[in-house]
Amino acid sequence: MADTELTTLLHVLNGKREHVLGILEGLDEEALRRPVLPSGWTCLGLVHHLALDDEKFWFRAVAAGEQGAIEEILGSGDDAWRPAPEKTPEEIFALYRREGELADTFLAGADLDAAPNWWPDFFADWRYDNLREIVLHVITETATHAGHLDAVRELVDGRQRLVVP
Repeated sequence: MADTELTTLLHVLNGKREHVLGILEGLDEEALRRPVLPSGWTCLGLVHHLALDDEKFWFRAVAAGEQGAIEEILGSGDDAWRPAPEKTPEEIFALYRREGELADTFLAGADLDAAPNWWPDFFADWRYDNLREIVLHVITETATHAGHLDAVRELVDGRQRLVVP
């Protein structure tokens, strides 16, 4: 199978998704729920944010125009950065994996030049013109947050992702 731009972009995105989950391996629930930085976000909150505000929002709602995802996003009123305390780490990680799988299913047959199928009014005049820009945005968001998690993990227990003990 010939390598394509979409294949390459998905490979990079999936690597960043694995980075997010991999840097959190071995942390107990207390560490996953503990805010480390002054802004107050937690590792679980960040993964929940990536699942809902990045994977679900950008791919299922904006790019695909999936009505159910749009309704959930507009009607939730939830702060994705603060998941409900009854949600377990396993549920949040599973949600992130599931949203990534749903995104990949949509992206597998998508045209990178296609315009978004839905655009939220709250962005006013700003917009992405095509799926390529959306994929690059999610890669950037995911990579940025993976770096945040690297720093937090090092502060929590000294683990560094690319340093062999």
